[in-house]
Formats: sequence, structure tokens, C-alpha cells
Amino acid sequence: MAKNSFGIGIKEEVELITLAYAMGGAPGGTAAGGGDWGFIITMVIIFVIFYFLLIRPQQKKQKELQTMLSNLAYGDTIMTTGGIHGKVTGLTDAVVTLEIADKVRIKVARTAIGAVLQKSGSPAPTPTTKP
Repeated sequence: MAKNSFGIGIKEEVELITLAYAMGGAPGGTAAGGGDWGFIITMVIIFVIFYFLLIRPQQKKQKELQTMLSNLAYGDTIMTTGGIHGKVTGLTDAVVTLEIADKVRIKVARTAIGAVLQKSGSPAPTPTTKP
């Protein structure tokens, strides 16, 4: 009797192949009906998680930044995204003029404003120390 490289005969090999086909699931690659619904539900759950963990917080942060930039006023003390601190001395739609030292002024894009440290007319913030 002829043997293959695994040491089993051809008859046993045919029986194993027949058994493997008999144990296989339904045609189309799914073992049972409803497998497609499980995939769709999984994708919806992943999208919802991404929305609440990534998309929504980013939209909220972007809205706060737009509000901050639209409320800039002369005399506000700001910090740029590059870390430069200065007082607003000029405003246009796209450019903000900052005074960073006596008689030293620079122009930066509005989009480069990172934070408003002190609004004009408001008192300077007091540093808090932890006991």
C-alpha cells in the first residue's frame, strides 16, 4: 500500500479529507446564519467608541479655541503655541500684534495663539501653592 510523506495511506487520507469537509460550516465562510449581523454590530460599536473618545472631544476643543480667538481684545496677555508670551497691541482678521518687551512688537498669525493668560481689565491671576 502506498504511503504519503505523513506515513498514512491514500485511503486514510481521502477519509480525512472527506471528514474535514463534513465538519466544515455552511457555504460562504460563516459557521452559522447571522454572522454578518455580528460584524455590522461590532463595527457600529467601534464607531460609537471612536466618536465619544476621539471625534467629539476634538470638536469641543476646536469650538473652544474658535471662541477664544474670536474674543481676543486689545490688552489681553496671551501665549502662542511656540511659547512666546505677550500683550495684544493690534488685531486683524488673520494677524495679531504682540508686545513682548518695551517697544518690541511681533506679528503672529491668529491660529498661533495657544492660550489667553489674562483678559484685559481683569486682575492678574494669583499663583496657587499646595500645602
